[in-house]
Amino acid sequence: MADQLSKKIMRRAFVKTVVRRIFALVALCGMIYGLAALVYASKTIYKVKKNYAVVLERFGGKREAITKIGWHVRLPFFTRIEQEVSLMNQILLLGGASEPMRIISQENVALWTSALLTYRIRSLQTWAIENLNPQELLSGDYDGIVKDILQAQKVDQLISEREAIKEKIFRALKSRPINEGGPTLEEKYGIEVVSFVLKETRFGDKLVAATEEKKRRELIAEAENYAADQEASRIRKLYAAYLEGIEALQKGLGGGDGTTDTALLEFLVQQQWASAYEKNQTGQSTMVIQNTQGNSNLALPAPNPNMAGKTNGE
Repeated sequence: MADQLSKKIMRRAFVKTVVRRIFALVALCGMIYGLAALVYASKTIYKVKKNYAVVLERFGGKREAITKIGWHVRLPFFTRIEQEVSLMNQILLLGGASEPMRIISQENVALWTSALLTYRIRSLQTWAIENLNPQELLSGDYDGIVKDILQAQKVDQLISEREAIKEKIFRALKSRPINEGGPTLEEKYGIEVVSFVLKETRFGDKLVAATEEKKRRELIAEAENYAADQEASRIRKLYAAYLEGIEALQKGLGGGDGTTDTALLEFLVQQQWASAYEKNQTGQSTMVIQNTQGNSNLALPAPNPNMAGKTNGE
């Protein structure tokens, strides 16, 4: 009986010992995990990835760029990770947004345009240490240069010469000083301007409607001008035929010396052909042309008997 009681006590003691050790192990693991999490959260141990760099601020105020890839250790409370910088190609939108920006052309016409700059950081010393909030500063200078060039252009150039304007802006971003005698964008921020693209350039909706109306009116005016040209051409042809008829009639009347020009003109204007020939039915050699300024006698050639006989024979 005593032996059985002793064995039960031993088993209970063993179980308690095992349970205490398990709890101790779990607590130890939790402490280790918590300490590791605390170290990781405080970035006492930090990692520098490929094409990235870390700007470290030390206790004395010195700022240092860490570019070596891998894990690094810093002293907590005595150092601080100020920022992580990407060394890969980065983009910068015109106006800081993807929506088109409103600009005013040289002719005070409103247009909407959007653009994209691609750049790469080359000098961490210049970018991260010499400039406070370099991204915002770069965005402001970039917008200023692009808008200066775009707003100095005429409307038709902004639409039809996009390629030339794009290249002009790219050269200005790479090599033109921000102000006369000042640094360029690349010098000021320690970057390399990789490319520049004009994404969109368009009129406002009201101006588009006005432009379409103007084109419609131009087409109508062009059609009217064409019709007028056709009418003028027809009139010129009729006038030429009219002159040829008058010349032929003059020759037939025998007025080559010009003495019959006035009478003939009055005759043609008043259109007295029928009445003139009615007065000539008896075969006389003179007919009278009536006008408002007086009577003019026009001598006709004598009738040809042969022609008359031929006509009667027919």
